[in-house]
Amino acid sequence: MNASPASIAELPVVVIGAGPSGLAAAAHLLEQGLEPLVLEAESQVGASIREWGHIKLFSPWRYNVDAAAARLLDPTGWESPRATALPTGAELVHDYLEPLAKTAELAGRIRTDHRVLAISRGERDKTHVKARTGQPFVLRVAHAGEVLQLHASAVIDGSGTWGTPNPLGSAGLPALGEERPEVAQRLLGSLPDVLGVDAERLGGRHVLVVGAGHSAVNTLLNLAALKRKDHATTISWAIRGESAERVYGGGDADQLPARGALGQRLRRLVEEGEITLHTGAEVHALAVVEPPEASQPDASQSDDDAASALEVSFADGRRTRADYLAAATGFRPQLDMLRELRIDLDPAVESPRRLATLIDPEFHSCGTVEAHGADVLAHPEEGFFLAGMKSYGRAPTFLLATGYEQVRSIAAHLAGADAAARNLNLPETGVCSGVSAPDPDVSDPYASEADGPGADPAGAGGVQSCGGSAPEETQSCSSSSPEPVGAGSRIGASTGALHGRTG
Repeated sequence: MNASPASIAELPVVVIGAGPSGLAAAAHLLEQGLEPLVLEAESQVGASIREWGHIKLFSPWRYNVDAAAARLLDPTGWESPRATALPTGAELVHDYLEPLAKTAELAGRIRTDHRVLAISRGERDKTHVKARTGQPFVLRVAHAGEVLQLHASAVIDGSGTWGTPNPLGSAGLPALGEERPEVAQRLLGSLPDVLGVDAERLGGRHVLVVGAGHSAVNTLLNLAALKRKDHATTISWAIRGESAERVYGGGDADQLPARGALGQRLRRLVEEGEITLHTGAEVHALAVVEPPEASQPDASQSDDDAASALEVSFADGRRTRADYLAAATGFRPQLDMLRELRIDLDPAVESPRRLATLIDPEFHSCGTVEAHGADVLAHPEEGFFLAGMKSYGRAPTFLLATGYEQVRSIAAHLAGADAAARNLNLPETGVCSGVSAPDPDVSDPYASEADGPGADPAGAGGVQSCGGSAPEETQSCSSSSPEPVGAGSRIGASTGALHGRTG
C-alpha cells in the first residue's frame, strides 16, 4: 500500500528516548508546528539519569535547560531552579524533566514502557531504495508483553548510550572471563553509588577503578570520601596510558570552576598515596579466585565475598587483586534496531560520518566541536536522525547544549524552516593550554561540587561520559553541560594527548 503525501504529513515525528535531548526535541517540534510522539523504553522519563541520580553536575542550572522546553514550562508557574546551583541527576529529573513531561503540550505525547525494537520504512527492506522513497517509517515497539507496529513521518533517535557500556578488555572486546556470572557480580558499572546504597558493601574493601574519563574520576573521588569514613578501604586505579597528566585536566584554567577542580583533587590523592595508580594497564583477563590458605577469612565471617577476590590480569603480565571493580570504560551506541535503515556512520566512531570528523577522539583531544545541525546529522534515509549522546557514537565529549542545538536544527529542517546551526559559545577546560592549576581553595563555592554526566548518560535521553569532582561527602559526576563564554572556546574533558591519542 502506498501512502499519500497527505497521509504521511499527518503522521507524528517519533522521538526515541524521554531524556533531556528527547524532550527538548519534542518541544522544538511543537514550536515548528509538527506533531511529536515520544517513545520511552522505561516506565519513567529520564530513566537513565535516575540511575546516576546521586551524581552532582558541575554545570549550573542555567546551562542545563533547553530554551524551547523552558518556554513550555514558564506558563505552568514552574519555578526555575537557582541559576548558579549545581543539580544532582535526581534533581535534574525531579525539577526539570518531570515538570516538562507533565506540561499540557507534552503529557499526552509521551508513551512510557514503549521499547523500540526495530525501524524500517514502507513495505520493502532497505535494498529497495526506490520503493521506500516517500514512504512512512515503520517502528516495531514492545509494550505490555506485545509487539506493536507504529508509523512515523520522521524519526529522531535520542535513546543515548547508557545501556551499552564498553567492555573492559582490549581491542574493544570483553576481557577473558568478563562475562562469567561470578565475575559480573564483582563489577560495579560506571557510576556506583559509593556514598549511598553501595557504601556498606564497599567500605573496608579493595576497589579497583578502570578508566581515564569523568566516570573514573568521579568514582575515585567518592571512594576517597568513603575511605575517610572507613580507613580500611583500599583504592586502586588502572589506566591504559603511561601518564595520568591529561586526566588531571586544566585546573583553574577551566572556565567552569567545579570541573576544573576535579583533576587537581585526584592528583593530590594519588601523590599522597591514598590511591594506587597503575599506568600502561590493559585489562586482559578477569577471574574470581580463592585467597591463599594462610589468608583464609575467619570461619565466623558471614560475607561470602570475603572468601574470594577478583584477580585482574593485565596484558603485560602484571596481576592485581581487588574485591570489586568499577568499569568506567565509556559507552557505545546500540545499533541493532537501525539495521533496516540506510544510515551513514563513521566506521570507527559510529557517529554520523560528517560529525565524526568534528569529534573523533583520535584527533580531538580537547572536546572541541563546531556547532552542527541537521545537515551534519543527516543520513541517506531521509527523515531519520541520531541526536543527543547517541549521535556521538563512541566519542566521549558530548554536551547537553550541543544536543539541544542538534534537535532545534532537526526540528526546523523537518518543518522546512531555516535549519542552519547556530554558534555555540562553550566554556574552555584549560586542558589544551597545558596549564597545571594549584589545588582549589577549599573556600571556593564550587570546590565541593562536581559535574554530572555530560550530555546524555541517561539511556533514555542521552549523557554519557561521567566523572566528577567529588566533594568531601558528596558524590559527583562530570556533566558536559556547557557554559557560554565566547565563540571558538574549547570544551569537554581531555580525551588523549594534546592533538589526539598517543596510542
